[in-house]
Amino acid sequence: MHWQGDALVVDINEISTPHGNRILGQVKIRPPALTSVELPLTQDGTHVWRPFAPTADISVDIDRPGWRWSGHGYFDANFGTRALEDDFSYWTWARLPLKDGTACLYDASRRDGSELATGIVFDTEGRARPMELPPRTRMRRSLWAVRRETRADAGYRPHQVKHMLDAPFYTRAAIKTRINGEETVGVHEALDLNRFRSPLLKPMLAVRVPRRSRWHGA
Repeated sequence: MHWQGDALVVDINEISTPHGNRILGQVKIRPPALTSVELPLTQDGTHVWRPFAPTADISVDIDRPGWRWSGHGYFDANFGTRALEDDFSYWTWARLPLKDGTACLYDASRRDGSELATGIVFDTEGRARPMELPPRTRMRRSLWAVRRETRADAGYRPHQVKHMLDAPFYTRAAIKTRINGEETVGVHEALDLNRFRSPLLKPMLAVRVPRRSRWHGA
């Protein structure tokens, strides 16, 4: 990953699982501004969400049919000093484009019994302000029956419009919802960490994401 003018360029040269196919390509992310926001997800700061660019233009050029496109996107990251399953039992997150910027929603159930419920609106200059949160609203479960919910105006029924990824403990999709009177389509994820920490499930990760000896990231 490197900056090229106003674009963050991600060069991809990977081997996919489970078939071992080479994936080559490039992703360019052009944010109108970068934020200085860091959101602690736990009281003691063991987990932090860092939305570098909640609003951005993105272009994707991968050497596969149908994997070349451009549109709107974002760039963020999570950092932590403890395992997620030690501090959380469940969370949902959503990034929703709005007419005047981008809304990001974070809801989580912590192991200590407390709850995280945060909504932030970022304008195109990267400035952040807290938003008034509409009520939590259930959605249909994923293909693996992972519980899903998000925020939506009272009486509105959010729903999935595009499948992205399904796992026994995690789901990601494009959803349609309505926030403070504005209907929007954005990215949503739900993570069930009770399932993730299950001794029946964890060994499956080694099959899904196999490790190779003497791997150095090249």
